[in-house]
Amino acid sequence: MDYFIRCLKFILPAAEVTILVTVASLALGVLFGLLLAVARIYGRPGVRLAAALYSRVVRSLPSLVMIFIVFFTMVSVVPGASPLVMAVVALGACTTAYQSEIFRGAIQSLGSGQMLAARSLGMSRAAAIRFVIIPQALRLAIPAWSNEAAIVLKDSSLASAVGTVELLRRSQHIAAANHHYLPAYLACALIYFCLTFLTNRVLDAAEKRFRLRT
Repeated sequence: MDYFIRCLKFILPAAEVTILVTVASLALGVLFGLLLAVARIYGRPGVRLAAALYSRVVRSLPSLVMIFIVFFTMVSVVPGASPLVMAVVALGACTTAYQSEIFRGAIQSLGSGQMLAARSLGMSRAAAIRFVIIPQALRLAIPAWSNEAAIVLKDSSLASAVGTVELLRRSQHIAAANHHYLPAYLACALIYFCLTFLTNRVLDAAEKRFRLRT
């Protein structure tokens, strides 16, 4: 038990890096995922095809493979980039594809009447998307987005593969130093559980707070 507590104290500071990777990746996913979703629904045929192709290809790749692709690409193009930045870019690219599907489903669930009503009030197409469609779609997407947030939080452990010192990497350090592995990884698992549980509870509260009522 003493060694387990020691592992917790050693690993816990790395939670800051895990949270940073998760939040930054999710933020990229929201930004570009929304753009892709809008492009697939309201874009011209070529734009719709490109957005759909990106989503399908990236969702077909394991996140770890994506991390290695981004890592070796950025090593040759931007030699000074940090492993943390590379991990955020890779995980952001992955979650963008998944979030685009979440937002696309949310937008389509609104039906065409929302756009028609906004246009009948004199709003431009772009203004209707920005001020009518997207705010409602974001609220509808919270339950599915909550699941994606938990997945990205857990996938942040893959950043250790390119040298980012997050929770898993920190666990590996203390486990290898003491040749006592199970307590270290149990401590790591406990921290991930607490972070995931907290994330889900916060997003559950947000879903109840911002739920669309008819």
